[in-house]
Amino acid sequence: MEEELRNFIKVWISALISISYCYYISSKISKGFLRLLSLLPIFIIFLLIPLFVSSVHFCVISTFFLSWLANFKLLLFAFDQGPLTPLPSNLSRFFCFASFPIKTNQNPSSNRVSHKPMPKWVLACKIMVFSFLLRLYGNNYHNSLPRSAYLFIFTIHIYLESEFILASVGALLSTLLSCEIEPVFNDPYLATSLQDFWSRRWNLMVPSILRQTVHIPVQRFTAPFIGKQAFYAGVLATFTVSGLMHELIYYYIIRKSPTWEVTCFFMLHGVVLCAEMVAKRMRLCSPPHRAVSSLVVLAFVIVTAGWLFTPQVMRNNVDKRVISECLFVVDVVKSQVVRILM
Repeated sequence: MEEELRNFIKVWISALISISYCYYISSKISKGFLRLLSLLPIFIIFLLIPLFVSSVHFCVISTFFLSWLANFKLLLFAFDQGPLTPLPSNLSRFFCFASFPIKTNQNPSSNRVSHKPMPKWVLACKIMVFSFLLRLYGNNYHNSLPRSAYLFIFTIHIYLESEFILASVGALLSTLLSCEIEPVFNDPYLATSLQDFWSRRWNLMVPSILRQTVHIPVQRFTAPFIGKQAFYAGVLATFTVSGLMHELIYYYIIRKSPTWEVTCFFMLHGVVLCAEMVAKRMRLCSPPHRAVSSLVVLAFVIVTAGWLFTPQVMRNNVDKRVISECLFVVDVVKSQVVRILM
């Protein structure tokens, strides 16, 4: 694990050097094709560096932060768009906004996402649930569970761990940058529709970036051919690209050819989301009670994830690697606490 940590540090040193090049050199080139050309080596570097780590957590973090979000942000930056425009005042801010899934909350009153801090009792409940899952793993009770029950608790694990990691990154950078950072998650389990889930509650940095890099360009390109239906073409293209980027993450973790199940998962959600929006627009039926719609959305997400999103994880024992890495961190923390108390 020490060698893996050293490799992870090397990855982020490489990222810092690459982002410094973007800040000091590419930013001096006029926007457009020439700036895009100057950024091509960085795109390639960010696609390759996750191959230098094998830990699931380190690999997912490097791929999501650099190969996906940073590359997409730099693509927008090539044309003076996105979160890196206008150019941040110094390298540290440029590096943070380029490399991490954060953006500042510049106008809270007009933003559609609530930015109230998470209630302490909600945070306490999530920590208790995550601690319970870790204890379940530590005692090997999860091995005796039915597959459906195990898939359910592992899905909860992934959500809680993702939220804890991204919220910690946001809190740390909020302090370092002395600004308010928008939350990445907004209680996705309370979503009343798929549109609400994907647009306003789940991993908010992703739809924000995909809207600018995929949805809007595709909508503008297809509008002359299909008119108002171009909006739905943009939605489908966005979900397809998201699926392909998740396939890339899976490839880095598993190091095997994709099975395209994950892409099918996102394309299915894109199709159902478009159908949902059409139904709302045409008022084909009255909306159900909020509690009912939330349960339906949650059930649909969990069932389709168990069908298409997690099979590769189970077949390649990625879940066991994730659990093993979590338990290793718990053991390290325990040993350090005991050492301090002694």
